[in-house]
Amino acid sequence: MDYKPIGASKNVRSVRRTLPEAGYWKKFQSPVLVKEYGMVTALEFSPVKPHDLLVTASMRLQVYNSRTSQLKKSITRFNGLAHSGSYRSDGKLVVAGDDNNMVQVFDGSSRAILRTFKGHTDPVHLTKFLPNKVNVLSGSDDRTVQVWDIPSQAAVNVFNEHTDYVRSGSVFGGNPNLVATGSYDHTVRIWDLRANCSVTTILTDDPVEDVLAFPGGGVIAASAGPNVHLFDLLMGGRQLTTMGNHEKTVTSLCLDSTGSRLVAGSLDHHIKIYDVQNFKMMFSMSYPAPVLSVALSADDTRLAVGMASGVFSLRRRAVTAKEQAVVAARAPAVGSRAYFKRGASYKGADDDLRIEQRRKRSLADYDKFLRKFEHSRALDAVLSNNRAGLTVVSLLQELIHRDGLVGALAGRDELSLDPIVHFLVKFIDHPRYTSVLITVAETLLDIYDDLLYQSTRIAELVMRLRAKVRLELRLQQDMTMLLGSMDMLMAA
Repeated sequence: MDYKPIGASKNVRSVRRTLPEAGYWKKFQSPVLVKEYGMVTALEFSPVKPHDLLVTASMRLQVYNSRTSQLKKSITRFNGLAHSGSYRSDGKLVVAGDDNNMVQVFDGSSRAILRTFKGHTDPVHLTKFLPNKVNVLSGSDDRTVQVWDIPSQAAVNVFNEHTDYVRSGSVFGGNPNLVATGSYDHTVRIWDLRANCSVTTILTDDPVEDVLAFPGGGVIAASAGPNVHLFDLLMGGRQLTTMGNHEKTVTSLCLDSTGSRLVAGSLDHHIKIYDVQNFKMMFSMSYPAPVLSVALSADDTRLAVGMASGVFSLRRRAVTAKEQAVVAARAPAVGSRAYFKRGASYKGADDDLRIEQRRKRSLADYDKFLRKFEHSRALDAVLSNNRAGLTVVSLLQELIHRDGLVGALAGRDELSLDPIVHFLVKFIDHPRYTSVLITVAETLLDIYDDLLYQSTRIAELVMRLRAKVRLELRLQQDMTMLLGSMDMLMAA
């Protein structure tokens, strides 16, 4: 497995060097407080623009516009408390667990239930999509971790090595076959989906509330009690350091988009930001209630914090002129030479307004004749211009379904029969076309019978057709005999 070093991108590091760390985080201003129906146990921003905020509270999932803080939609298809609402990497699907032991997958736009996974026997507190987009990870109070296949709704992996509640987990972006889970049994386990077992077990002094895999997969963070531990997986799970700046249990962890800053929320009413290069605390924010969940948007402009009081806070960071200049430098200026040379493959930004252009589909000549029920002319048209065999056979099959084959073949002279018989000779032994062309050949012989031999050219084609059919029959007989001999040898 390949690992990447932890570190901020050049652009973000340059922005942070221009002002003190505290100044950067103080730019998250104008907090908007929104009251929910219960404790806000999970927060997650959509990975795609405009980065809507998914809030898990009480018996519902709420989706808020991260720019206006207005409620966009609400998913209330739960009979118990909802847990761990999470987006898929394309932002189109949402997954969540609940107190009724179920894992449900929802359509992000229509809110319809697409899949329901039933296999856990206790409340499900962990749900995540795997990078392949077709599997879902779940962890439950029944002490099991399961991986579900979305199309078949079946469990493809079941891990039962934990000995207490499984309340947290993380997916390794660098290796889709590895996942990490944290449990109240004081362990973090790394599971290999290919081996169907844990490959690394990390021990902690306290129950594990949250687990976070770093980009590249080399480092994993776990919150246990008031401490945040960092472990190096390249060294077999060796502990790198412990950050113990909190006074109460750390409940939630998240990273910024560069992987250089770790945000930790705690029951002591604070969130703290750590530099993962030197393991130092860089900034702290206080809140009016115990913090249960934290989340940063993918563009690092919004910070959400959920609290035990049923309130979540949404802060926005004003983008500096230098950051805007960095973004503008990446995109060509409107009207410039580079702008017009982007090419037809350029798809535009995620939040660009797209005007749908529907091109009127033009019909082929044979399709036009079919619409007019001129079957004979349709057959003549498809046989002309050296069209693909599949196109011709498809039209012949359509004529059979319409009971128009006889009408299309009847009333022809030598000149118009020639391309039909020639096509039969060429493709009669093609495995994909044989069943249709045999029907056409039998119909043609029934219509014209002895008349076919009055033309030298047509008679020659018919003789070639008969020879090809006989050769194919002989080949099929030889193959059948060979298969029988092989069956006898295998039985012996």
